Amino acid sequence: MIDTVIFDLGGVLIDWNPRYLYRKLIDDEQAMERFLAEVCTSEWNEQQDAGRPWHEATALLRAQHPDQAPLIDAYWLRWDEMLGGSNDGTVALVQALKTRGYRLYALTNWSHETFPVARRRFPFLQWFDGIVVSGDERLVKPDAAIYRLLLERYAVNPRGALYIDDSSRNVAAAEALGLHGWHFHDAEGLRAHLAALGLLDGSAMAEGEARV
Repeated sequence: MIDTVIFDLGGVLIDWNPRYLYRKLIDDEQAMERFLAEVCTSEWNEQQDAGRPWHEATALLRAQHPDQAPLIDAYWLRWDEMLGGSNDGTVALVQALKTRGYRLYALTNWSHETFPVARRRFPFLQWFDGIVVSGDERLVKPDAAIYRLLLERYAVNPRGALYIDDSSRNVAAAEALGLHGWHFHDAEGLRAHLAALGLLDGSAMAEGEARV
C-alpha cells in the first residue's frame, strides 16, 4: 500500500530554464547555446545544487572567462528570471493527493541560496510535509545518501512510497532503494499512473484541479 508520494520539483512542478534569461542577454541562439554548453554549464550549476556558494562559483568562472564576466554574474544576480511558471496539471495532482490524505514530500537538486525564491513564488510548496533541498544537505541526486536522508528524517517506508522525477537516473536510484518509481513526462501520464495505482480516482482529481 502506498501512503507517501515524493516529488522532484524542477521539470515536474516548476519550469526552470536558464534560456529564459539568456535569450534576453544573447541575441544569437547559437551563441547562447555555446555559452551554456561551455561557460555556465549544467555541471558547473550542479555544484551550486551541491552547496557551493554562488559567489565562489561565479568568481571561478570569471577568472577563467574574464571577457564573459557580466554574463556569468547574471546567472546568479538574475537567477529568478530563469524561473517559468508552475506545471498546473501536476500541481492539481498534488492538491488531489493532499485532499486524499497522502503524505507528501519533495526531494530536489536546488541551491540553498536560490530555493527561497521558489518558496516565495510558488505557494503550493507549502502543501508538502517536508522538502529536502540538496544545497542544504550538500548531497545531490542520484546519490543514494540523499534519498536515505529523506526516508530517515521523515520515517518513510520505501516500500510504501512513490517517487516521481523527470530524470530517469534519479528514478533508478530511488528504485534501487526499494521505492516505487515513476519517470515523469507529463501530467496526463502521471494522472493515469496514479489512477492505476489506486491513489486517485476521477472525482478526486477533479476536486484537486478545482482548488488550484
